[in-house]
Amino acid sequence: MVADTPIFSFRQRARGSWMAWVLAFAGLLGACVPAHALPLFARQTGQNCVACHAGGQFPELTPYGRMFKMTGYTIGERTVPLSVMVLGSSSRVANTSKSDEPGQDFQKNGDALVASASLFLGGKVTENIGAFAQITYDPYATQDAAGSFHGHSQADNIDLRYADRFVNGNRDFIFGVSLNNNPSVSDPWNTAAAWMQYVPVPSPTSSRFIDGAAPYPGYAAGSNIAGLTAYGFWNRTWYAEIGAYGTSRGALSFMHAGMSNDAVTKLSGANPYWRFAWNHEWGPHNIMLGTAGMVARIYDDPLDTSDSATLHHTQDLLLDAQYQYLLDPHSVTAQMVYQHSHHRYPDALANQPATFVDALGNPLPNTNSSDTTNLLRAKLTYVYRATYGGSFGLFHLTGSTNTANQTSGFSPDTLGITTDPSAQAPSQRVGGNFSGNPATNGGTLEAFWTPLQYVRIGAQYTFYTKYNGASENYDGFGRNARDNNSLFLYIWAAY
Repeated sequence: MVADTPIFSFRQRARGSWMAWVLAFAGLLGACVPAHALPLFARQTGQNCVACHAGGQFPELTPYGRMFKMTGYTIGERTVPLSVMVLGSSSRVANTSKSDEPGQDFQKNGDALVASASLFLGGKVTENIGAFAQITYDPYATQDAAGSFHGHSQADNIDLRYADRFVNGNRDFIFGVSLNNNPSVSDPWNTAAAWMQYVPVPSPTSSRFIDGAAPYPGYAAGSNIAGLTAYGFWNRTWYAEIGAYGTSRGALSFMHAGMSNDAVTKLSGANPYWRFAWNHEWGPHNIMLGTAGMVARIYDDPLDTSDSATLHHTQDLLLDAQYQYLLDPHSVTAQMVYQHSHHRYPDALANQPATFVDALGNPLPNTNSSDTTNLLRAKLTYVYRATYGGSFGLFHLTGSTNTANQTSGFSPDTLGITTDPSAQAPSQRVGGNFSGNPATNGGTLEAFWTPLQYVRIGAQYTFYTKYNGASENYDGFGRNARDNNSLFLYIWAAY
């Protein structure tokens, strides 16, 4: 076992690596990027990053940035349709001692690494057609039996649009159609499920508890599917978007390019998605109140879609709000999302005997036929001179208790705590759930510095007051929610 290490006690090697990274990124970009050279969309519009992004902090959008997106990424002149993004990071978990295999439960803990890289293609194609497409490379996508990591690339967010704008003295109406692979990736507000979590999450398990891996709103259908939505924005006030999503197959298979067939979500038929919002802008202020939702039918086995009895039925309903104050040198953004989700299981998975028993050997309730969860996520961000910033976020997840969610419990044979009633000893810790409840609460403090408009250097500290239904001993083997507190350092650059 590895001794409990305080979260701020980095090794000298890690400190040296981070200082080298900071100097290398700043020196490289400062040397090769002229003062007026901007990433893809900025080059196209000729605008500084702060025109589209609140306080220059990508990807949060300003009113102008939202207008650029809703008009189909077509404002400005055609330019080289390429940009790249790279993330360097280091994650450290507060306590790695309560683990049978720290090397697996906390891979690369405290190490500085190149976490991911993305290639972006898009921008203006014609006066009415534009695109945003992302391909992401993960150096830690898979791990072989010998423990070596192997990289892999696949399609990420894709948004292809046709849009037009009709303006006269009495109206300003934007209409558009989006072909995309992620419900809400077309949404222009950063309270949307696809955008509220913005810093990419590294794959090694040392990052399993950082802010990006904490509860965030999301649609059960997931991403890398295919959907067509139509939207309208009336007088910069009312926004509506409706559409449907299905399996990305045939000519739309590029929506999940790079993914194996058994990893692609399979949906039954057309699954409806909707988004409505009220927007108001006055002076340096803007506010949005909205709602969104999706109903999805998802096959339990993506390799077998022949039996409709294997469908999961899900309903996701979101309420959200966003306020921005944008007046140089200050930028303030406040966001809130509440999501209520209902999940009905296929008959073969519902009302099944529980794997474990209680402490006296009595049977636990059968598994549920359906579950509900409620998630509240809120964040306040401040940026000064588009350079120095910080944020404070909270997450609060509650849900129904289901014995199907238990990964540890009392063995019916020995009444000892185990992850498998037939096992002689515990085989898994850290990620376990002893209660069968998903409740997870906590928050994230973040500070960041943008020395160049293409580079952000940041530190996040995520803390937990409850994890997997409990504050103490949530996995049944003595691990507490606070043991998952994590420090995440990152350098995020785009060009």
